Amino acid sequence: MAAAAAGGVPGLEAQRREVEAAEQRGLRAGERWYLLENHWYQQWKEYVESGDQNSSSFPGHINNSELFEDLESFRLKERLVESEEYVLVPEDVWNKLVSWYGLEHDQPPIERKVVELPSTQKVEVYPVELYLCQHNDLDSPVTAQFSRVDTIDAVLQEARRQFEVPPEDETRLWVKNSDGSCERLRNIHMTVLDACLSTGQVVIMETRNKDGTWPSSRPHVMRNSVEDEELYRGQPGVCGLTNLGNTCFMNSAFQCLSNVPPLTEYFLNNHYLGELNFSNPLGMKGEIAEAYADLVKQAWSGHHRAIVPRMFKFLGYQQHDAQELLSFLLDGLHEDLNRVKRKEYVELRDAAGRPDEEVAEEAWRNHKRRNDSIIVDIFHGLFKSTLVCPACGKVSVTFDPFCYLSVPLPVSQERAMELFFVYMDPSRKPQQHRVVVPKAGKVLDLCLALAKHTGVPAEQMMVADVFSHRFYKLYQVDEALSCILDRDDIFVYEVAGGLAEPGGALVLPVYLRERAPPRDGDPGYGVVLFGHPLLVSVPRAQLSWDALYGLLLERLSRYVRRPESGSEEEEEESEEEDLYGPQANGLSEGEEEEGAPDEGPASQAEEGSSGSSGGPPTPSPPQATLPPTANRPKRKCRRRRPLFTVRPVNANGTSERPALPGEGFALHAQPYIAIDWDSDMKKRYYDEEEAEGYVKHECLGHVQRRQPVKLRECVELFTTVETLEEENPWYCPACKRHQLATKKLDLWALPEVLIIHLKRFSYTRLAREKLDALVEFPLRDLDFSDFIIKPRADVAAAPHKYDLIAVSNHYGSLRDGHYTTFARNKDSGHWFYFDDSSVSPVGEAQIESKAAYVLFYQRQDRIRPPGTAPCPRPPDAGGGCCSDSMEVD
Repeated sequence: MAAAAAGGVPGLEAQRREVEAAEQRGLRAGERWYLLENHWYQQWKEYVESGDQNSSSFPGHINNSELFEDLESFRLKERLVESEEYVLVPEDVWNKLVSWYGLEHDQPPIERKVVELPSTQKVEVYPVELYLCQHNDLDSPVTAQFSRVDTIDAVLQEARRQFEVPPEDETRLWVKNSDGSCERLRNIHMTVLDACLSTGQVVIMETRNKDGTWPSSRPHVMRNSVEDEELYRGQPGVCGLTNLGNTCFMNSAFQCLSNVPPLTEYFLNNHYLGELNFSNPLGMKGEIAEAYADLVKQAWSGHHRAIVPRMFKFLGYQQHDAQELLSFLLDGLHEDLNRVKRKEYVELRDAAGRPDEEVAEEAWRNHKRRNDSIIVDIFHGLFKSTLVCPACGKVSVTFDPFCYLSVPLPVSQERAMELFFVYMDPSRKPQQHRVVVPKAGKVLDLCLALAKHTGVPAEQMMVADVFSHRFYKLYQVDEALSCILDRDDIFVYEVAGGLAEPGGALVLPVYLRERAPPRDGDPGYGVVLFGHPLLVSVPRAQLSWDALYGLLLERLSRYVRRPESGSEEEEEESEEEDLYGPQANGLSEGEEEEGAPDEGPASQAEEGSSGSSGGPPTPSPPQATLPPTANRPKRKCRRRRPLFTVRPVNANGTSERPALPGEGFALHAQPYIAIDWDSDMKKRYYDEEEAEGYVKHECLGHVQRRQPVKLRECVELFTTVETLEEENPWYCPACKRHQLATKKLDLWALPEVLIIHLKRFSYTRLAREKLDALVEFPLRDLDFSDFIIKPRADVAAAPHKYDLIAVSNHYGSLRDGHYTTFARNKDSGHWFYFDDSSVSPVGEAQIESKAAYVLFYQRQDRIRPPGTAPCPRPPDAGGGCCSDSMEVD
């Protein structure tokens, strides 16, 4: 030791002071401390306290052999006790002791970190020891130790180093739980402690396949043969999506976004991995971004003809509109990739007469303080909103960001309606018409328009909605036409009068029914409605069942054949009534009863009601006859069998409406009548083909050609002054009242990729409709210069020209529509048509159609020619409407 002292080693007292001074210093997170075998340390203390450098208590080289399980692996023994088996010294003390006394040959220093745990700091003597393995070789794990404050990314990087993964390959980690299940270690910025990893757990590293899939999700590939997919080589991006059941709207939205070059390159180059926001309460903890990235990587791998977007489908979205899904998806991606981890409160200020440039710059700066992502960089623009109070003239100006423009289509104030007109003349077939009526009109307007075609006065028309062989609704003339949908089957009947005309004709709704004979006392057995119902005008003076039978027979004469004279006469015996007597035409004229005894007052009443002049009798109402009794004698009569029976029924025509004795027709409510046919009579005398026949009015030959709408007209409508609706008033800060202010939107700054939503679906409180007008939109050189109100020194040089890159199409109606996509491939420059799993090349002339619903345009100065390398965009490069694309002064 004397030799050591001569070489610059401090004296024993100096050693003691230096070590004690360093040991009294508190722990600091991140510092390195070292384990020192306690026996050696105590001997050293005894040595320096002796003051004799030649003392026999000289400790010799630092020897930690008692702390190791063996001297080959140098693995630390379990459950060592501090101050009994080891002591902890800071890094500078360890270095001094090693320089003074040396370290036993081949022994490694036992270095440990100071970690900051909840409410305390401590030296992490036992780090977390994990078993690392690859997904394709779970039986060959390697052991690695990590501090509890190490990030999951540190674990991932160690696994990549251990298994020599190439830098271009993408990897992710799973942890195997005690029950055998595996859980994704999604947040690579989380610490080992926060991820609840503990010693002995298995961490599996998974490497993405060349086709963009992960081995763990390989069953989601569409084709059954994995080998076929690996061998397939196609154009990247030309890949279909399987329809999982009404998911064409989702497929269309994805195909549009997938063909936005800067967004797709952002995901293909893995820039999103460093920007996943796992703490944003408005996001989905990175799930949307990762699911979208998986689909993009598969679609652009060139290894798939079609893929199954199963993971993407179950992210909680429940709507079925492509534009609404786009809004949901863009917002979800933005929040999952928001670079702002903690959103600060931003107080909005009114313009208060300040220059627009100042207010706009402030608005965009405030927006970026809370919202900063690749979505903002690419899709967000800024428009100016101006509100004017109609009472006091107060002007309120705000600048608001937008992600897409929802532009209205010029809406016609008229609508064409197709219907059938039924004449009173039984010889004339129903006539199909198309009439043009005001959208905000009444049913009377429909009748007036139809009167011009038919020559029948509007007041002699009744309008009905016919559904399933019955009247779904009978319309009043003052009802709004918006109640009638385009899909409704509308029949307009010529009538002679209505219930509102005292002494006039009664309009009877008449149903046609076919019925089998009664069974087991069930009079309604086998009743089936058929054909088109009728509205029949009956003079009130002829309100008898016999007269009604004859009137209906005449009304049906075009398609009901009358029997030849005498062909239907037959002799029959009956108790006191027969099946058809009460509701048909009773006895034949000139016939007499045979052996009819005196039946008392009831019989006399019946005979009295029939009259004594020899005319046709008037039978009592249906089901109003006396109940049969065993004492009533039979009567025998020869009569003509009627073709059908007539019964009062309910409004649905499904059951008879009971009539009280002597009631006749009830006029206090709308009476409904059923013409009942038995199957045999219907087959013999009812001509179904003739009954269904109709003619087309000449108006159907005149097809109104609507002029196409130019996209520019839609944008002009978007920027037109409008008055707020009563349901959405504006609170005027000057008047201190809600006012129906005028509102005007102007475009201030546009993004790199401009999404234009054509508002084809019109929703009101009473009606919904789809506007299928052709909107003409350019594939190239869409110029917005005239719409930008932001002052510029050199307007001609402003980058406001756009080229089309994708279109989401909607075919069909509101209820059963179908979505497809046209998109331009960023690598080849060619256009393709995406229809779920089917993808085919398409010419530019086919892209513009009435189905166009959402348009995607990219600014020309950011479009790279096909075949050139993409413009590098680092993760924090920014962009958006207020950087290089649209400067805010």
